[in-house]
Amino acid sequence: MRLIIISGRSGSGKSTALHQLEDEGYYCIDNLPAALLPALVDRASTDKLSSAGLAVCIDARNAHQDLAHFPKLLEVLPSAVSVDILYLDADDNSLIKRFSETRRRHPLSGDDRPLADAIGLERDILEPIASTASLTMDTSQMTIYELRTAIRDRLVGPKAGDISILFQSFGFKRGLPSDADLLYDVRVLPNPHWEKALRLKTGRDAEVVQFLEQAPLSKEIFEDICTFLDRWLPRYRDNNRSYITVALGCTGGQHRSVYLAERLYNRYKTLYPEVNVRHRELQN
Repeated sequence: MRLIIISGRSGSGKSTALHQLEDEGYYCIDNLPAALLPALVDRASTDKLSSAGLAVCIDARNAHQDLAHFPKLLEVLPSAVSVDILYLDADDNSLIKRFSETRRRHPLSGDDRPLADAIGLERDILEPIASTASLTMDTSQMTIYELRTAIRDRLVGPKAGDISILFQSFGFKRGLPSDADLLYDVRVLPNPHWEKALRLKTGRDAEVVQFLEQAPLSKEIFEDICTFLDRWLPRYRDNNRSYITVALGCTGGQHRSVYLAERLYNRYKTLYPEVNVRHRELQN
Protein backbone atom coordinates (compact mmCIF):
# COMPACT_ATOMS: atom_id res chain seq x y z
CA MET A 1 0.00 0.00 0.00
CA ARG A 2 1.17 3.51 -0.74
CA LEU A 3 0.87 6.19 1.95
CA ILE A 4 1.35 9.88 1.17
CA ILE A 5 1.67 12.22 4.14
CA ILE A 6 1.08 15.89 3.34
CA SER A 7 2.30 18.58 5.68
CA GLY A 8 3.50 22.16 5.61
CA ARG A 9 2.72 25.59 6.91
CA SER A 10 -0.80 26.98 6.73
CA GLY A 11 -1.50 28.72 3.44
CA SER A 12 1.10 26.70 1.51
CA GLY A 13 -1.45 24.64 -0.47
CA LYS A 14 -2.06 21.49 1.58
CA SER A 15 -5.79 21.41 0.81
CA THR A 16 -5.10 21.77 -2.91
CA ALA A 17 -2.63 18.89 -2.78
CA LEU A 18 -5.06 16.68 -0.88
CA HIS A 19 -7.88 17.46 -3.33
CA GLN A 20 -5.63 16.56 -6.26
CA LEU A 21 -4.76 13.21 -4.71
CA GLU A 22 -8.44 12.56 -4.03
CA ASP A 23 -9.11 13.19 -7.72
CA GLU A 24 -6.38 10.66 -8.51
CA GLY A 25 -8.21 7.97 -6.52
CA TYR A 26 -6.50 8.19 -3.13
CA TYR A 27 -8.47 7.75 0.08
CA CYS A 28 -7.85 11.13 1.74
CA ILE A 29 -8.11 12.34 5.33
CA ASP A 30 -7.46 15.93 6.41
CA ASN A 31 -6.16 17.00 9.84
CA LEU A 32 -5.35 13.48 11.04
CA PRO A 33 -4.08 13.29 14.65
CA ALA A 34 -0.53 12.05 14.20
CA ALA A 35 -0.85 9.48 16.98
CA LEU A 36 -3.59 7.71 15.01
CA LEU A 37 -1.43 7.16 11.93
CA PRO A 38 -0.27 3.58 12.74
CA ALA A 39 -3.81 2.41 13.52
CA LEU A 40 -5.17 4.05 10.37
CA VAL A 41 -2.53 2.37 8.20
CA ASP A 42 -3.37 -1.02 9.71
CA ARG A 43 -7.07 -0.48 9.05
CA ALA A 44 -6.51 0.80 5.51
CA SER A 45 -4.28 -2.17 4.69
CA THR A 46 -6.92 -4.61 5.93
CA ASP A 47 -9.97 -2.94 4.40
CA LYS A 48 -8.25 -1.94 1.13
CA LEU A 49 -9.91 1.49 1.18
CA SER A 50 -8.42 2.49 -2.17
CA SER A 51 -6.43 0.80 -4.90
CA ALA A 52 -4.36 3.96 -5.37
CA GLY A 53 -3.40 4.39 -1.74
CA LEU A 54 -3.94 6.52 1.33
CA ALA A 55 -3.21 10.26 1.66
CA VAL A 56 -3.38 12.09 4.97
CA CYS A 57 -2.68 15.66 6.04
CA ILE A 58 -0.79 16.09 9.33
CA ASP A 59 0.03 19.65 10.30
CA ALA A 60 0.28 22.17 13.13
CA ARG A 61 -3.35 21.64 14.14
CA ASN A 62 -2.03 18.50 15.86
CA ALA A 63 -0.91 18.17 19.46
CA HIS A 64 2.59 19.57 19.37
CA GLN A 65 4.03 16.75 21.50
CA ASP A 66 2.82 14.25 18.90
CA LEU A 67 4.53 16.17 16.11
CA ALA A 68 7.77 16.17 18.10
CA HIS A 69 7.74 12.35 17.97
CA PHE A 70 6.72 12.12 14.32
CA PRO A 71 9.87 10.27 13.14
CA LYS A 72 9.19 7.53 15.70
CA LEU A 73 5.67 7.07 14.32
CA LEU A 74 7.15 6.28 10.93
CA GLU A 75 9.37 3.58 12.43
CA VAL A 76 6.39 1.48 13.57
CA LEU A 77 4.66 1.45 10.18
CA PRO A 78 4.74 -1.91 8.37
CA SER A 79 7.66 -2.36 6.00
CA ALA A 80 5.22 -3.26 3.22
CA VAL A 81 3.86 0.30 3.26
CA SER A 82 5.53 2.68 0.80
CA VAL A 83 5.67 6.10 2.46
CA ASP A 84 6.13 9.47 0.73
CA ILE A 85 6.16 12.67 2.78
CA LEU A 86 5.29 15.86 0.91
CA TYR A 87 6.17 19.09 2.70
CA LEU A 88 4.74 22.28 1.23
CA ASP A 89 6.03 25.71 2.16
CA ALA A 90 6.22 29.29 0.93
CA ASP A 91 8.15 32.37 1.97
CA ASP A 92 6.76 34.36 4.89
CA ASN A 93 5.64 37.31 2.76
CA SER A 94 3.63 35.04 0.46
CA LEU A 95 1.93 33.34 3.41
CA ILE A 96 1.06 36.69 5.03
CA LYS A 97 -0.35 37.95 1.72
CA ARG A 98 -2.49 34.83 1.27
CA PHE A 99 -3.98 35.12 4.74
CA SER A 100 -4.62 38.84 4.23
CA GLU A 101 -6.40 38.21 0.92
CA THR A 102 -8.62 35.41 2.21
CA ARG A 103 -9.12 36.85 5.70
CA ARG A 104 -8.64 33.39 7.12
CA ARG A 105 -7.41 33.01 10.67
CA HIS A 106 -4.08 31.29 11.13
CA PRO A 107 -4.47 28.28 13.48
CA LEU A 108 -1.67 29.54 15.75
CA SER A 109 -2.54 33.25 15.78
CA GLY A 110 -4.50 35.00 18.49
CA ASP A 111 -4.87 38.19 20.49
CA ASP A 112 -1.38 37.75 21.94
CA ARG A 113 0.29 36.36 18.80
CA PRO A 114 0.26 38.34 15.53
CA LEU A 115 0.20 36.59 12.16
CA ALA A 116 3.92 36.99 11.43
CA ASP A 117 4.85 35.40 14.76
CA ALA A 118 2.38 32.56 14.22
CA ILE A 119 3.92 31.78 10.81
CA GLY A 120 7.40 31.67 12.34
CA LEU A 121 6.26 29.48 15.23
CA GLU A 122 4.60 27.06 12.82
CA ARG A 123 7.91 26.51 11.03
CA ASP A 124 9.52 25.43 14.31
CA ILE A 125 6.64 23.14 15.28
CA LEU A 126 6.68 21.33 11.93
CA GLU A 127 10.45 20.89 11.76
CA PRO A 128 10.29 17.17 12.73
CA ILE A 129 8.11 16.53 9.66
CA ALA A 130 10.04 18.88 7.35
CA SER A 131 13.31 17.13 8.22
CA THR A 132 11.92 13.74 7.16
CA ALA A 133 10.21 14.92 3.95
CA SER A 134 10.96 12.97 0.79
CA LEU A 135 9.71 15.85 -1.37
CA THR A 136 9.61 19.56 -0.52
CA MET A 137 7.79 22.07 -2.73
CA ASP A 138 8.08 25.85 -2.56
CA THR A 139 4.66 27.18 -3.60
CA SER A 140 5.49 30.88 -3.20
CA GLN A 141 5.08 31.58 -6.90
CA MET A 142 2.74 28.74 -7.86
CA THR A 143 -0.90 29.12 -8.80
CA ILE A 144 -3.41 26.51 -7.62
CA TYR A 145 -3.39 24.97 -11.09
CA GLU A 146 0.40 24.78 -11.22
CA LEU A 147 0.47 23.12 -7.81
CA ARG A 148 -2.12 20.53 -8.87
CA THR A 149 -0.07 19.78 -11.98
CA ALA A 150 3.12 19.47 -9.92
CA ILE A 151 1.42 17.05 -7.52
CA ARG A 152 0.19 14.92 -10.40
CA ASP A 153 3.53 14.93 -12.22
CA ARG A 154 5.82 14.37 -9.26
CA LEU A 155 3.78 12.29 -6.79
CA VAL A 156 1.26 10.32 -8.80
CA GLY A 157 3.46 9.36 -11.73
CA PRO A 158 6.49 7.70 -10.09
CA LYS A 159 6.39 3.97 -9.40
CA ALA A 160 8.27 2.13 -6.68
CA GLY A 161 12.01 2.22 -7.33
CA ASP A 162 11.81 5.17 -9.75
CA ILE A 163 13.32 8.59 -9.13
CA SER A 164 11.40 11.70 -10.14
CA ILE A 165 13.68 14.46 -11.45
CA LEU A 166 12.66 18.11 -11.82
CA PHE A 167 14.83 20.62 -13.68
CA GLN A 168 13.80 24.08 -12.49
CA SER A 169 15.04 27.42 -13.78
CA PHE A 170 14.89 30.53 -11.59
CA GLY A 171 16.16 34.09 -11.28
CA PHE A 172 18.51 35.03 -8.46
CA LYS A 173 16.92 38.47 -8.25
CA ARG A 174 13.72 36.83 -6.95
CA GLY A 175 15.47 34.61 -4.44
CA LEU A 176 16.65 31.01 -4.21
CA PRO A 177 14.11 28.19 -4.53
CA SER A 178 13.78 26.57 -1.12
CA ASP A 179 12.99 23.14 -2.58
CA ALA A 180 16.23 22.71 -4.57
CA ASP A 181 18.34 19.62 -3.88
CA LEU A 182 21.10 20.58 -6.32
CA LEU A 183 21.68 24.19 -7.39
CA TYR A 184 23.80 25.54 -10.24
CA ASP A 185 24.66 29.19 -10.86
CA VAL A 186 24.78 29.68 -14.65
CA ARG A 187 25.34 33.44 -14.64
CA VAL A 188 28.82 32.79 -16.04
CA LEU A 189 27.23 32.38 -19.49
CA PRO A 190 26.86 35.41 -21.82
CA ASN A 191 23.60 37.20 -21.09
CA PRO A 192 21.11 37.51 -23.98
CA HIS A 193 19.44 40.35 -22.06
CA TRP A 194 22.07 42.72 -23.39
CA GLU A 195 21.15 41.85 -26.98
CA LYS A 196 18.24 44.13 -27.89
CA ALA A 197 16.70 41.61 -30.31
CA LEU A 198 16.74 38.88 -27.61
CA ARG A 199 15.73 40.85 -24.53
CA LEU A 200 12.02 39.99 -24.64
CA LYS A 201 12.55 36.38 -25.72
CA THR A 202 13.21 33.37 -23.47
CA GLY A 203 15.60 30.46 -23.34
CA ARG A 204 13.02 28.37 -25.19
CA ASP A 205 13.16 30.58 -28.29
CA ALA A 206 15.36 29.46 -31.19
CA GLU A 207 17.18 32.79 -31.41
CA VAL A 208 18.27 32.61 -27.76
CA VAL A 209 19.23 28.94 -28.10
CA GLN A 210 21.39 29.77 -31.12
CA PHE A 211 23.02 32.71 -29.31
CA LEU A 212 23.94 30.59 -26.28
CA GLU A 213 25.10 27.57 -28.24
CA GLN A 214 27.63 29.77 -30.03
CA ALA A 215 29.31 30.37 -26.64
CA PRO A 216 31.90 27.67 -25.74
CA LEU A 217 31.03 28.06 -22.05
CA SER A 218 27.51 26.77 -22.72
CA LYS A 219 28.86 23.43 -23.89
CA GLU A 220 31.33 23.26 -21.00
CA ILE A 221 28.81 23.91 -18.23
CA PHE A 222 26.25 21.55 -19.77
CA GLU A 223 28.78 18.74 -20.01
CA ASP A 224 30.06 19.35 -16.47
CA ILE A 225 26.54 19.21 -15.03
CA CYS A 226 25.80 16.05 -17.01
CA THR A 227 29.01 14.44 -15.75
CA PHE A 228 27.92 15.06 -12.17
CA LEU A 229 24.34 13.90 -12.71
CA ASP A 230 25.34 10.81 -14.66
CA ARG A 231 27.49 9.71 -11.77
CA TRP A 232 25.29 10.65 -8.83
CA LEU A 233 21.66 10.27 -9.91
CA PRO A 234 21.91 6.46 -9.88
CA ARG A 235 23.41 6.65 -6.40
CA TYR A 236 20.60 8.87 -5.15
CA ARG A 237 18.12 6.39 -6.58
CA ASP A 238 19.93 3.41 -5.05
CA ASN A 239 19.84 5.23 -1.71
CA ASN A 240 16.01 5.25 -1.90
CA ARG A 241 15.73 8.89 -2.92
CA SER A 242 12.46 9.25 -4.82
CA TYR A 243 12.70 12.95 -5.75
CA ILE A 244 15.50 15.24 -6.91
CA THR A 245 15.06 18.90 -7.85
CA VAL A 246 17.92 20.36 -9.90
CA ALA A 247 17.72 24.16 -9.90
CA LEU A 248 19.54 26.34 -12.41
CA GLY A 249 19.71 30.06 -11.79
CA CYS A 250 20.61 33.14 -13.81
CA THR A 251 19.94 36.79 -13.05
CA GLY A 252 16.33 37.06 -14.20
CA GLY A 253 15.41 33.44 -14.83
CA GLN A 254 14.39 34.16 -18.41
CA HIS A 255 17.23 33.19 -20.73
CA ARG A 256 20.29 31.23 -19.60
CA SER A 257 18.74 29.11 -16.85
CA VAL A 258 15.71 28.33 -19.02
CA TYR A 259 17.96 27.27 -21.90
CA LEU A 260 19.99 24.89 -19.73
CA ALA A 261 16.95 23.48 -17.90
CA GLU A 262 15.33 22.66 -21.23
CA ARG A 263 18.51 21.12 -22.58
CA LEU A 264 18.97 18.93 -19.47
CA TYR A 265 15.31 17.93 -19.52
CA ASN A 266 15.55 16.80 -23.13
CA ARG A 267 18.62 14.72 -22.36
CA TYR A 268 17.44 13.02 -19.18
CA LYS A 269 13.84 12.34 -20.19
CA THR A 270 15.25 9.60 -22.43
CA LEU A 271 17.16 8.08 -19.51
CA TYR A 272 14.67 8.18 -16.63
CA PRO A 273 10.90 7.50 -16.61
CA GLU A 274 9.88 10.56 -14.57
CA VAL A 275 11.54 13.81 -15.67
CA ASN A 276 9.88 17.22 -15.59
CA VAL A 277 10.87 20.82 -16.26
CA ARG A 278 9.57 24.00 -14.65
CA HIS A 279 10.50 27.63 -15.29
CA ARG A 280 9.68 29.55 -12.12
CA GLU A 281 9.89 33.04 -13.54
CA LEU A 282 7.96 32.18 -16.71
CA GLN A 283 4.94 30.83 -14.83
CA ASN A 284 3.54 34.27 -13.98
